[in-house]
Amino acid sequence: MTFDFAYMLEILPDLLGYLPITLYLTLASMAIAVVIGGIFAVVLVNKVPVLTQIIQVIMSFFRGTPPIVQLLLIYFGLPQILPIATGMSAEAASILTFSLNTAAYLAEVFRAALVSVDEGQVEAAMTVGLTYGQTLRGIVLPQAVRNAIPGTGNTFVGLLKNSSLAFTIGVVELLAQGKLFASNSLKFFEAYFAVALIYWALTILYSLLQNWYEKRLAVPYTR
Repeated sequence: MTFDFAYMLEILPDLLGYLPITLYLTLASMAIAVVIGGIFAVVLVNKVPVLTQIIQVIMSFFRGTPPIVQLLLIYFGLPQILPIATGMSAEAASILTFSLNTAAYLAEVFRAALVSVDEGQVEAAMTVGLTYGQTLRGIVLPQAVRNAIPGTGNTFVGLLKNSSLAFTIGVVELLAQGKLFASNSLKFFEAYFAVALIYWALTILYSLLQNWYEKRLAVPYTR
């Protein structure tokens, strides 16, 4: 059998119709993960007793187990121990899982970015009367954000690709629709290649945006 290029082009518009749900899962999860990862990083940097140990265990679990296992555990298993989770939608379970998984990686990225800022600057700021919060917002975070961009970008790309796992619990997103096309037509290579092209294009687009943003942030540091 030969590659049916015409069929691939034919299904591309239909596949793109499911792109919004993929982007929704990715962007919502990333937004929540940034907040959680940021909190984790601040706790880790300041070595808050008890909380630090709890966060390290959480990070170890989500970094050390497959995302698909985490997804199944939260969607099917969580309602068994938390009645409030009963009736949780597949989309909500996906976002919760991807948020926690991504936060476990972002926490380390943010922690490294925070400690990369010279401690002398923090001490100088505290000496002139700035509070820790003011020092964090005005001096540490602007520099830490710049240092965290590359690692955060790589994590975002990983999250974008991991969002395809949502189809395993019934979320009809990009990969799920591609699987349906493949099953109906038996043109598996064409259907999955079309899906791959869309993910590839998204990754390239994001990489271009990230490079532009990194250069923009670097302007004050160049002469």
